[in-house]
Parts: sequence; structure tokens; C-alpha cells
Amino acid sequence: MFEEDIMKPMLPSEKYFGNLELVYAFYGAMPTGVTVSETGRIFICFPKWGDDVKFTVAEIVQDKLQSYPNLKTNLVNSENITMTFISVQSVVADGRGTLWILDTGAPNFSAPIKGGAKLVAVDLETNTIRKVYTFTEDVVLPTTYLNDVRFDFRVGKAGYAYITDSSSRGPGAIIVVDLSNGNAFRRLNGAKSTSPDPYFLPKVEGEILMNRNIDGSTSPFRLASDGIAISPDGKVLFFCPLTSRHFFSISTEVLRDRTIPDKDLIYHVEYWGEKGASDGMITDAKGTVYAGDYENNSIRKIFPNGIMETIAHDPRILWPDTFSIGPDQYLYVIVNQLHRQPRFHYGKDLRETPYSLLRIKIDEFPAPTFS
Repeated sequence: MFEEDIMKPMLPSEKYFGNLELVYAFYGAMPTGVTVSETGRIFICFPKWGDDVKFTVAEIVQDKLQSYPNLKTNLVNSENITMTFISVQSVVADGRGTLWILDTGAPNFSAPIKGGAKLVAVDLETNTIRKVYTFTEDVVLPTTYLNDVRFDFRVGKAGYAYITDSSSRGPGAIIVVDLSNGNAFRRLNGAKSTSPDPYFLPKVEGEILMNRNIDGSTSPFRLASDGIAISPDGKVLFFCPLTSRHFFSISTEVLRDRTIPDKDLIYHVEYWGEKGASDGMITDAKGTVYAGDYENNSIRKIFPNGIMETIAHDPRILWPDTFSIGPDQYLYVIVNQLHRQPRFHYGKDLRETPYSLLRIKIDEFPAPTFS
């Protein structure tokens, strides 16, 4: 018997690749967002999804998390809802001295608190809030979940922001914001390209991912437009619903042009095919888009000609969430086991700390937001 055991062949198994480095390990609340500023500062956000979130925005300083810009701003003040953070889903450094903070205003995926959903500009030199953009009720709906944001400062008087609404129970959309006056409007509202794929069944770690409630009831997991990336010249916006493998783009000029009725925008959407199911996306200076594939523990890049290549496939990539490209030419990614949350497992939390911030050398710079 013993001899037979020795003789058993080593069976082939799945091959993993990609040189990932650990930047930071998180033992507390689950992070979603990361951004690396042009000077190399790293910012993280922690939305309030049930974990004990002491601050919803942080900076990694000397290997420690520090509330950003300070603790007071991270404590919800119902008297001053516009100047305090409620539940931040995304942080984006714009490459020119500002950290933009996207506050869902919707802890635990509730309806957004009135005046709580906002886009906040923080001056990275003084670490103070420079401007706050809030939204009207026809832009941020009771079902809205502000997910991620990209910028272009080459158009308009003060640039434009593009935000994904990744609603789970209402229409998805791209929200266009004129940063000179705060005017915002919904585009591709409930369009096929911003909506969950009704035929898509996500499979993560070999299991079907669906809402599995404590009471034993189940429902499909559906989340609208989530991932977003912008071309280096600001002319093309790439986006994808979270529960879908499809990849879309549209001209930003068309998005901004309100003379084109929203229902006609669908004729301007370009379909790129399947790229895998992604949460976050980012673009480099050469126009290559990087996207996660949460079903296959992978990171993929999509060249401007549409050719796709997987750059990392690793069992530790347990739900690649948000991406950022640093001035050091590394691609940074938050890995947060989102699919192991209690809501998908009858109330049982299957996540294991630490969550991680990883990076991989790509030898490319981030796409610029200005000329």
C-alpha cells in the first residue's frame, strides 16, 4: 500500500501567473477603493456595509491607516451632512493636486440620505475640502448607488465628471457632472449597456453567486453600471455593469450633448465584446484598459485595438475591486472577498482577514486628466 502511494503521479493543476506584490494588509473593515496620487500618496475608502468602519476615507501613512482628511470629517454630522462623509465608495486622485471622494450617502445600500450623496474635492496640499457637489432628486434617485467616477478637465470651464450609478433595484446610468456649476444629469438611464445582464449567472470560487438571505430565500445578484474608465484624451468613456461580462464605450462628447435625447444615446454605444465580469477598471496613458475578472481571480488588459490579454491569474485575487495606476508605473488593486459577504451566504460571513492592496508592475503611467 505504502509503495503504491509513493508511485501516485502528481496530477496537472491550474497554472497561476503574474508577479503580485502585497502593499498593505487590512485586518479591520473591508476596503473597496484605492487611488495613488501623482506624488505617490495612497488613499483607501471603506463603505459602511456592516463592518465596524471607524473612518470611511483613509491615507496609508508609514504603514498605518490614518483617517483623511481628518477624523471629524469622517464622523457623520446630521447638522452638517454635506461636509461630513457618510459611506464612501470611491476615491480618485486626479493627477493635479485634488483627491475626489464619492460619497454614496447610502450606508448598507439604503436609499441615499437627503443631501448625503455627493462628490467632494479635497486639496491634497492643504488637506482641506475645496468644493462639494450635491445632486438634485432627479439625478440621485431613491435607488441610486454612486459607485465610481472619472474626470476630464480639458472640456467645459472647469471640467466634467462621469459617475456610474450601480443601483441594484432601479435604473443604472452614467451621471454627467459639469464641474463649473454642479449641473448634473443622468445618461443611458436604464439602458441595456448600463443594466445588469439578465442572463448572467456569476460563478466565483466555483460556486454560483446569488443573494442568499438569513430566512433561506434567494434571488439573483443584480448590480448595474459599476466599472468605469476614460481614454487618455478624455474622448471615450468605457463602462460595464457589475453583473455582466460585457464591455461598452461611448463618446464623452455625445454624453455631454443634451440636445441628443437619452433614448437616442443607445445608437452611440459601442460594444467591445466579453472581457470577463469586472468590478473596477482603469486606463493607462497609452489607452490600454485594465479590468478585473472576479469569476477567474484574474486581471486583464484590453488594448485600444480590442485585443485582450490576462496579466495576472492568482488564487489570492479574491474579488479584484478598484484599480489605480501610480506614478511608479505599478497597477494597484484592492482585493476584498466581496463575494464572501454574509448577504450571499444565508447570513454567514465567509470573509477572512486580511483583505489586501496588491500591485503589479505594468511599466505604464496613468491616463492624464488634463493637457
